[in-house]
Amino acid sequence: MKAIAIDDEPIALEIVKAHAAKVPFLDLKAAFTDAFKALEYLQAEPVDLIFLDIKMPDISGIEFFNSLSKKPLLIFTTAYTEHAVTGYEMDAVDYLLKPFSLSRFLKGCNKALELYNTRNAAAATDHLYVKTGYEQIKVFYDEILYLEATGNYVTFALKDKSILSRSTFVEATNLLPADRFVRVHRSYVVSVPRIDKVERHQVTLHNRRIPVSEAFRQNLAAALHNK
Repeated sequence: MKAIAIDDEPIALEIVKAHAAKVPFLDLKAAFTDAFKALEYLQAEPVDLIFLDIKMPDISGIEFFNSLSKKPLLIFTTAYTEHAVTGYEMDAVDYLLKPFSLSRFLKGCNKALELYNTRNAAAATDHLYVKTGYEQIKVFYDEILYLEATGNYVTFALKDKSILSRSTFVEATNLLPADRFVRVHRSYVVSVPRIDKVERHQVTLHNRRIPVSEAFRQNLAAALHNK
């Protein structure tokens, strides 16, 4: 996996570089103390994974990541715990609290590799299998309007029916190709090609209105721009 690291503290970057050099499947291409230099790099050289500090001058890690039109996998590296919920809502692979050990760093990298392989597998096909009860149902991506999280279940809403699956929201959304689906709310992922109407606080798909929250509005704008 190709990766970069962004942190305004040079010492923190040196630790990430030292750990990354010991992970055989990780290729750390560059490290930046300036987030805007990193943005220039990403415009020319897409990567698979970003190690990202949260509290930085000029722009926070959260604001930086939300500004990206093509979002790689994300691992937050921070000394603060208060943004953990936001990291979860942004589908961050992991949230590493400084100072973190090599073993903890490796655990995050292994999680990223698993998701990376899942995404690549999704991009190479036109369907997925949704587990419901003791069955697995074949569903084509073109059939899916949106996913809705409800407790420990995820509803796959299709044009003419719904399928309830016992899984986490992150597990379900990672089965979908990232270039066709976008998260617009903490509980909803929608099919970009299926969107019929976009309003400030909602989108409409096949006469169904799905809320769009402030935290994910940039995600939606970027996805529509790429289309």
